[in-house]
Amino acid sequence: MAPSDELEYLKSLVAQLNDKIHALEEKAKAVASASKTPAQQLRTILIGPPGAGKGTQAPRIRDEFCVCHLATGDLLREQITKQTELGKMAKKIMDAGELVSDEIMVNMIKDQLENNKACKNGFVLDGFPRTIPQAEKLDAMLGNRGEKLDSVVELVIPDQLLISRITGRLIHPGSGRTYHKEFQPPRKPMTDDVTGEPLIQRSDDNVATLTKRLTTYHKQTGPVVDYYKNKGLWVGLDAAQSPNVVWENLRKVFQQGSAKSS
Repeated sequence: MAPSDELEYLKSLVAQLNDKIHALEEKAKAVASASKTPAQQLRTILIGPPGAGKGTQAPRIRDEFCVCHLATGDLLREQITKQTELGKMAKKIMDAGELVSDEIMVNMIKDQLENNKACKNGFVLDGFPRTIPQAEKLDAMLGNRGEKLDSVVELVIPDQLLISRITGRLIHPGSGRTYHKEFQPPRKPMTDDVTGEPLIQRSDDNVATLTKRLTTYHKQTGPVVDYYKNKGLWVGLDAAQSPNVVWENLRKVFQQGSAKSS
């Protein structure tokens, strides 16, 4: 074979290999995209007392299922900071020492569903609803959008275990990262692993305050849980297990829900 012919032959081989590599890369991208985009939308509520692990699990649900995480406390602060119309209304009510109305809270959620691109595949709602009227208003708002909830997952855990978990909780104020003195200590005592900044313990993370908060939680949440049980949406998960075990159980709930809908 003449050198020029051999060169052309090798060039054609390289071109074929490049085409093959490109095709395989596109296929790999498609597989990766499929694994990160749910076959259907996921609309779920995460219920649980303070310290049950909602803050750990909700971001994992968000990342795995490509949905938005709507923590109503964070939404409220964001709207007030941005001085939106809803934020101004909420601030005026809070400054007067009153509770923000259910209508404003539901409208804040609605605003996210309409304007937050991260919500296009659905959402995980955290911290709302806390009462039956709130649950009914949420259902009505979703119904007007032609949507409905897929599931309501309650992280169930004994109060005594919660108290031991929370009284050891340490927080990095800047990022919200959490540690635990016993279960997940920082590498250096009272110091954030990432920034080296000091950690704090919330003033309300004490036994007396927590006992009061848990009593209020059970009183409020009991009827809401019954409301969703009657609708066949409620699923209870044992949150006393390790976060990874809880996560695997959560994934099964959502995957089963997806299989039923498909």
